[in-house]
Amino acid sequence: MVQGAVRKGGQRVSIRVKVAKVGDLNTQKARAAAKELLGKMAKGIDPRENKRSADEAERTITHPNLRQAWERHRNVHTKRKGRSEGTVENYRDHVERLMADWLDQPLSVLGNNPALVTARHDKITSENGPYIANGCMRSLRAIYNHARKTARSLPAENPVTAVDWNREKRRDAALGVSELAGWIDALAKLENPVRREFHLIPALVGQPARRAKACQGRAHRLPGPDPTHTEAKGWRGEGLRHSALACHDPVSRAYLAPRAGAPSYPGERLGVPS
Repeated sequence: MVQGAVRKGGQRVSIRVKVAKVGDLNTQKARAAAKELLGKMAKGIDPRENKRSADEAERTITHPNLRQAWERHRNVHTKRKGRSEGTVENYRDHVERLMADWLDQPLSVLGNNPALVTARHDKITSENGPYIANGCMRSLRAIYNHARKTARSLPAENPVTAVDWNREKRRDAALGVSELAGWIDALAKLENPVRREFHLIPALVGQPARRAKACQGRAHRLPGPDPTHTEAKGWRGEGLRHSALACHDPVSRAYLAPRAGAPSYPGERLGVPS
């Protein structure tokens, strides 16, 4: 134990700080540690505050609440994994809107009471819908699993395993070959040439619409296929992309369209509303 004084708010405050536990340090090392503590006090630094900050930082990792676990998952896991902004926003909506009243709840409480999780899943299902209820629980499951890597005191079994999942139907929004002719005919009937070409770009290059919106003017350079919408989902359209673009330049055609035909045309980017 070492005793010294620091000045706080213009007043001299006497403090005592524990150097180490008995037996942890020999006499020489204990004296060196005590001198270091006294040196900090002489500079007006309270060593206890640094220790409290370190303890609090450690506690957010080893005994986190939902807010702390979510922030660590967002700032560390999603960035290193290269998750898209849309994925992060989905997590944010699930945690900060649908589980807002749990943000300051210790994860250990949820881990030891899976009935709370199943009740929340049922509540979201009835009030918001079955799909978003399942999505919310998947977000909670991922955050809990990530937190438990460092917080070993959390129950090993994820509380989301108690959920009875809502049935989901696989989305089938893709056009078949037999439907393309009708789609092209409907596309040709659009009055706005900019919008017409905008819908054609994703079909030719295998891109989602959000990336087609970012194409610049006549000096544009279309990006390659988005792996989240191509290889990862079994799409094999490289040949179509290159051969189609060789004889068709939809972006330049859109920029050559008369202004009168597209009154909402902004000039620098495709005139397609978000």
